[in-house]
This record gives sequence, C-alpha cells and structure tokens, in this order.
Amino acid sequence: MLGIFKEKLFNAPKELKSPASLSSCTEPKPSNEIVNDFMSSNSSNAFSMCFGNDALLAYSPSKNPSTHQRLFSGLDDIYCVFMGGLHNLSRMNKQYGLSKGTNEAMFITEAYRTLRDRGPYPADQVLIQLEGSFGFVIYDNKHGTVFVASGSDGQIGLYWGVAADGSVVISENLDLIKASCAKSFAPFPTGCMFHSEHGLMNFEHPTRKMKAMPIIDSEGVMCGANFNVDSQSKIQMMPRVGSEANWAAWN
Repeated sequence: MLGIFKEKLFNAPKELKSPASLSSCTEPKPSNEIVNDFMSSNSSNAFSMCFGNDALLAYSPSKNPSTHQRLFSGLDDIYCVFMGGLHNLSRMNKQYGLSKGTNEAMFITEAYRTLRDRGPYPADQVLIQLEGSFGFVIYDNKHGTVFVASGSDGQIGLYWGVAADGSVVISENLDLIKASCAKSFAPFPTGCMFHSEHGLMNFEHPTRKMKAMPIIDSEGVMCGANFNVDSQSKIQMMPRVGSEANWAAWN
C-alpha cells in the first residue's frame, strides 16, 4: 500500500522532517519515482490512482495468504486502502445497516461517508469500537481530505515520511519509506488517527496532546520522531455539534 499527499492536503507534524535529509548521502525521492518503485516491486495486479497533482493511492493484493489481508474500496469519490482484519466486522456491519458480505475496506468507507454526511459522532468513538488489527488510509476526493488510522495492538505497522517535494508518504513497507524519504520518516503511531485538517491524535486518549520524541539512528543522526501521548497535557474540547463531530471534521 502507498499513499502520497501534497502538503496542502496533509500538513504533517514538523518533527517528521529531519534537517539531516538535506545533507544525507541518500536524498529523498520525488513522488513519481516513489510510485515507480512501488509498482515495479509489486505484482502485476498492483495499480495506482492519481487525483490531479495533489494525491495518489497505490495498492497491490497480499502476495502471501498468511500475511494480513490488503483490501481496496472506492465509493462516492471516497477511496480506502485497508490492511488487517476486524473480529467484530459482522456486528459493525449490522450496526451500520450493511450487508453481511461487506468487507473491512467497504465498511470503513461506508462508516466514514455516513458519519461525514450525517454525524454527530466523534471519530475516536468509532475507532475504539473496532476489534482486531488494522491500519487504513482514506482519501476523500470530494472534500480533499485524508484520514489515516492505525490500530492500538501494533500488528499492522504503518510508516510515514516526507518526499523530496514535501509530500507526505505513507506505506506499510519500511524499506520503501526508507529509500524514499532519506532521514525524514518514522513509524505512524499506533492507536492514533490523523486528519488532514486537524492533525494527529490518539483515539484512545482523545483529550491528551501528542508529544514528539526525536529518533536518533545508529549514526547519531536525528531521523523523524516518534509521537506519544503526553499524559501531562489536556486538550480543551469544545462541544461536538452537527458536522463538527464527525469523521470529516473533529475538534
């Protein structure tokens, strides 16, 4: 799985970008080269979708049946790449009035659309209901927003980094991220979600701020940052009303 999003859609934390990338022997790659690397290293079933010059999603089915499944869904100009599996998928489908054959990617897409358009229900309260291992990326082409989440059990590892043009790159493939983003990359924090308009938050502790902890590699060089819940801080939460409470926008 691969997602690439321009800065205007995905304003990542400034700590993700390492100044060492400018002087590293391995420079960050441009977005088009990253896509070419992904396509050439995956099966013939891989495909990519460009949304103008602002966003790109690329996907390939799982090569090994024993690994976590990868699923793709597109509905009403909302596109989702999902990895993992939900133990309570049947119950969640029933809760949202979806058919028994709805898979995880389709469920996430439908749930996002429902909550975006109808609300009010905070995104953290939806994600905390999901049982299982998961990581997903949603791109809402109609509204120009990106939504990323990673389950709290840490079984689905996502990584994010910064490409040569400042675009944010997201993938489960650590080797691809390393080769693409030089020193400007880090694990996407587990139990967290990121929205292109409202930034990073932990869906298990939505009232706490996130704190960046610089990552120092074996060469003693800073490369990105880990983001953890700051237990000493507290976000002043505004009352959630109407569309401000849904997945498309939260306070």
